[in-house]
Amino acid sequence: MELNGTSAIVTGAASGLGEATARELARAGVHVVIADLNEDQGKEVAADIGGHFARTDVTDEESVRGAVTAAATAGRPLRVAVSCAGIGWAERTVNREGAPHGLASFQKVIAVNLTGTFNLMRMAAAAMAETAPADADGQRGVIINTSSVAGIEGQTGQLAYSASKGGIIGMTVPAARDLSVIGVRVNTICPGVIHTPIYKSIASTGRDADEFLARLAAPVVFPKRLGRPDEFGHLVRMLVENDYMNAEVVRFDGGIRFQPK
Repeated sequence: MELNGTSAIVTGAASGLGEATARELARAGVHVVIADLNEDQGKEVAADIGGHFARTDVTDEESVRGAVTAAATAGRPLRVAVSCAGIGWAERTVNREGAPHGLASFQKVIAVNLTGTFNLMRMAAAAMAETAPADADGQRGVIINTSSVAGIEGQTGQLAYSASKGGIIGMTVPAARDLSVIGVRVNTICPGVIHTPIYKSIASTGRDADEFLARLAAPVVFPKRLGRPDEFGHLVRMLVENDYMNAEVVRFDGGIRFQPK
């Protein structure tokens, strides 16, 4: 897929993996819609890359429709949609006091991570279907979903998070098959432990920040460190530009295999 002169929408693009992806796509000549709830950071990123900010709640149908419309009417064909919006949660199925996992917290994680990803995928694909084919293969667009290694081998206390990320993995192949008729490819990335703002903030709260980050990196096979958001953005671009990558779930984790805790 040729990126220069196209439009894209990236959810969760005000920071972390989404921001890195938006910046990488912009460097390739893409007009990027920054779809996020964080207005201050989102507008800053959009201004920096010459994109457009759309305040977006991925769980809300009209909110996502508005963001997709902004990308589809930017004067360039909408070719790329990347879901990076997501939340984490730690809670055992039954805790040490014998209380069950909260239903509301489980539903919230599923709503944002899984339903939010589906919400963008369906609307972006419908908008892509209205564009002219980009090449002789009839290709119209690429959708990249963000899952997690936790969706494959989640740890203790990751029930809700793993369920949401596993659901994204489960959508990959049927979505790719469904959308093949309109020339849209679908791939999913499963990051391991990436040095995003959430880990930076946790590390900065104590005096043992280096030790904390070293523990996170310990199970990584090679290179022996946390992944970088820009490496994630690079992978997104590779998956978009390689036309034969479709219906794939790609681990992005330095070879890590999660321990139970």
